[in-house]
Amino acid sequence: MRLIALGLLFVLSGHALPAAEKSPMNIVLFLIDDLGWMDLGCQGSDYYRTPNIDQLAQDGVRFTDAYAACAVCSPTRAAILTGKYPARLLLTDWLPSGRWDPQAKLIEGRKLRGLPVEEFTLAEALQRAGYRTIHLGKWHLGSEPFCLPEHHGFDINVAGNAHGAPGQYFYPYQGNWKIPTTTHRARWHVLPDGDAGEYLTDRLTDEAVKLISETDGKPFFLYFPHYGVHTPLQAPKKLVAKYEGVTKAKRQGKAVYAAMVESIDQSVGRVMAALQQEGLADNTMVIFTSDNGGFYNATSNAPLRANKGAYYEGGIRVPLIVKWPGLATPGRVVDEPVISSDLYPTCLAAAGLSMLPSQHLDGVNLQPLLSETETLSREALFWHFPHYNQHPSSHPSSVIRKGDWKLIESFDPAAVELYNLKNDLSETTDLANQFPQRRKALLAELEAWRDEVDAERMRPNPNFSADSKSSR
Repeated sequence: MRLIALGLLFVLSGHALPAAEKSPMNIVLFLIDDLGWMDLGCQGSDYYRTPNIDQLAQDGVRFTDAYAACAVCSPTRAAILTGKYPARLLLTDWLPSGRWDPQAKLIEGRKLRGLPVEEFTLAEALQRAGYRTIHLGKWHLGSEPFCLPEHHGFDINVAGNAHGAPGQYFYPYQGNWKIPTTTHRARWHVLPDGDAGEYLTDRLTDEAVKLISETDGKPFFLYFPHYGVHTPLQAPKKLVAKYEGVTKAKRQGKAVYAAMVESIDQSVGRVMAALQQEGLADNTMVIFTSDNGGFYNATSNAPLRANKGAYYEGGIRVPLIVKWPGLATPGRVVDEPVISSDLYPTCLAAAGLSMLPSQHLDGVNLQPLLSETETLSREALFWHFPHYNQHPSSHPSSVIRKGDWKLIESFDPAAVELYNLKNDLSETTDLANQFPQRRKALLAELEAWRDEVDAERMRPNPNFSADSKSSR
């Protein structure tokens, strides 16, 4: 009675009772591998079944003009964890991509073979603030002895190693892979244990649910980069059969790929249910995105042009959904261009931490876009890929997007393309010759950016051979 009386006296005297101190926001970051921009129901697909991800979009904010920092995987992952453009990091190609073709027309730019330990990653920033940091799934940013998740701020690492794909999605998950441009092979196990018939996406989700139940009130950062929906294209037979029943004319992609997408959706649903069951849903920010565009031999990225590995929209525009309870306006759709590097400062803001501008040099906090009609002060986004790869429509190139305009400077073959994305999302009409002044201005801005980040340049190759496959 005395406590009630004192509380009533406190309120009547014009002072509010002190609120219970709220624990820091938990963070769950889903990074799906090779998921295309059109591969979700909420993105407009009427083929792929993604009810849980669609619900996440209804409960959060969906970005229509979100971009991966690179058209292939490792550089995007580095950008997320460092807040920097891949060109600034000198980590501009997937790992380990083998040697450059010694007879190509151009000598490729140098690149790092792992995420530098000198980088103060998002995981380290959250770990220092008292978060339990969990890496669960694909790492693909280097190997022992210095470049695994545990060397970059993660307390727990489940299934993360140097490799970009499992040998297979069913236990025992063995890999036996030829390293490109060499005669060597890599052999590995994604996980050391499992049950016969176990599916990797489901197993990783089991681990996530278990780890969420063990948080014991401590804030956590769950970085969940799924191996799916990367090749090899494999999924449970029942799910595949569901999509094999769809007529080929109505399919957006392969039936097995659609089954893989649905398995990812089931994973998201199970994690969201675990957060709800543990009473954590209202204090957990959830981010869902992809590392690059969809693989050409798995899905269609239409109306976007091209696919993974290319610097047309189909290679770099990706889904992005952010659910921030108490801040993000449910169902809001944002068309402001954003990029992978922005996730670092956004997560710091969700954790109530100060920005680290000397670290996330290229990332911008997306918090103002989640509930208001504000735009970002940033004027342009940039990409730089001084390498060859074998994906269709791919060329070594640099890109700038500024407003509705996008310029692509290809190095081999040498070319400059200019598109207005507002009027031509599919990049069908090259306007470089119609707007020479805009072309010149954007090229100058792109060159200035390359100088600023000290981007690696390609150089003429004195050993060039017209028979080189890279330059065809």
